[in-house]
Amino acid sequence: MIQGQLFKMKAIQGKPVEYRLRLDDNEYPLNDLVGQRIRLSFTGEIRCIECGKATKKSWQQGHCYPCTLKLASCDICIVKPELCHYAKGTCREPQWGEEHCLRPHVVYLANSSGLKVGITREAQVPTRWMDQGAMQALPILKVDERLKSGQVERIIGEHVADKTHWQKLLKGMPEPLDLVRERDLIWEKVASALAPYVLERMDAPVYDFTYPVLEWPTKIKSYNPEKTPVIEDRLIGIKGQYLMFENGVINIRSNAGHIIRWEQL
Repeated sequence: MIQGQLFKMKAIQGKPVEYRLRLDDNEYPLNDLVGQRIRLSFTGEIRCIECGKATKKSWQQGHCYPCTLKLASCDICIVKPELCHYAKGTCREPQWGEEHCLRPHVVYLANSSGLKVGITREAQVPTRWMDQGAMQALPILKVDERLKSGQVERIIGEHVADKTHWQKLLKGMPEPLDLVRERDLIWEKVASALAPYVLERMDAPVYDFTYPVLEWPTKIKSYNPEKTPVIEDRLIGIKGQYLMFENGVINIRSNAGHIIRWEQL
């Protein structure tokens, strides 16, 4: 049995993607446990992944409420980058903004639950796509800051989805797409709208990913730590930040901060 504070799983590029469970400062390989029965127990204790203080409830994937109010990484512009307000002088943590937002960002197409557009820091390629459970991904544009990437994403988002449907994500691998063709079709639709922006078109290869999955869930039921504090089930696959069991699934990143016990039965 192992115990500790839960953080989002580490994903390492490979065929299939290699996953590691992160508890406190330790990492534990997960791929070889697919097919085994697991007991995952939530102790009821939650600690903020930023400041470490105890909290009765976590916000924004593992933070205490005070941290969600003061951290730039918890501001609304993280989920809506087109609202970045660093240039207005109102960034919660200017130094953090300079290190994370005023850096090159990539606009990409991905095939996870279907075709979508998204953005990520250049340094997060290809981790972002593995965290999303994408089967394919194609970088299409590079811009010099997060704000601009969000503005470009919104323009492209008028023609293609910008969200992943998590239930569909866990029902199987989507049909392969010709992402280069999809990119070229999008260029035709958005070229005039993107003309005012300084963009670097990327001629990158398509990334392909496979995941450690024995079988796909027949019914997508989400395990909730409050309703099911102890999960005893056979692990049948891992995709994105989801552990898939025979009788339910759980998003590890969404439950970051919880103190858990993990046992192989």
